[in-house]
Amino acid sequence: MEKYREIEKSIIKKYRKEIWSKFVKAVKDYKLIAENDKIAVCISGGKDSFLLAKCLEELQRHGIFKFDLEFIIMNPGYKEEVLKQIKDNLDLLNIKAHIFKAPIFNYTDTLTNPCYLCAKMRRGYLYNFAKKLGCNKIALGHHFNDVIETIMLNLIYSGKYASMMPKLKSTNYENMELIRPLYLVKEEDIKAWSKYNELSFIGCACKVTKKDIGKRQEIKELITQLKKYNEQADKCIFTSASNVNLNMVIKYKKGNEEKSFLDNY
Repeated sequence: MEKYREIEKSIIKKYRKEIWSKFVKAVKDYKLIAENDKIAVCISGGKDSFLLAKCLEELQRHGIFKFDLEFIIMNPGYKEEVLKQIKDNLDLLNIKAHIFKAPIFNYTDTLTNPCYLCAKMRRGYLYNFAKKLGCNKIALGHHFNDVIETIMLNLIYSGKYASMMPKLKSTNYENMELIRPLYLVKEEDIKAWSKYNELSFIGCACKVTKKDIGKRQEIKELITQLKKYNEQADKCIFTSASNVNLNMVIKYKKGNEEKSFLDNY
């Protein structure tokens, strides 16, 4: 059996409970994919997005309705050795992808805190390229840990409660949506799948985050500490986004409108 077949089999067999079932549940529960969708699967080169690509391929083959996939890779200014590793993994996993250049690192390398601008520019390039391919959705590899870390980042550093959503309608690109099918899959299980299959993916290729552990890494460490006090802490953080009691909230926003508990006191 070819290597990529073994890797695909491991997703639906060995890691069925940890990965495949959670992936399918997210797709169903959050209604991420509809009949005749054309989805641009955004591959960054890391473990998460490559797993996402294989999961979506599997669902396309055996799902209950028809949808199309395009695999796209944005090159923001990767070094040649990084790009080579991505291409080698594409061959290993039997994925045919469109690779296009976007000179993002040229703009962000000179900034002290480029993360926000980088993310915004990446999203714009991905939406544009996906639209040219006739896609109506882009799929990103964010997972369970990204969700809870975002919640904690917003609480601690922004003083607000806001989660990372499983899907979003684009405000700048008409009839385009962003979906996150790995929303319920834990990072530790993605790492286990990668290790089991002896796969090696790129880490973060950003020069800035290599110099500084960043706020997200701090939050990872905080959640690890919280789990020492309550082993379900990560699950509770995640569940909180679906269990908000507005009667116990001082103020909240809906669109541009701000509501207060005093409005109906």
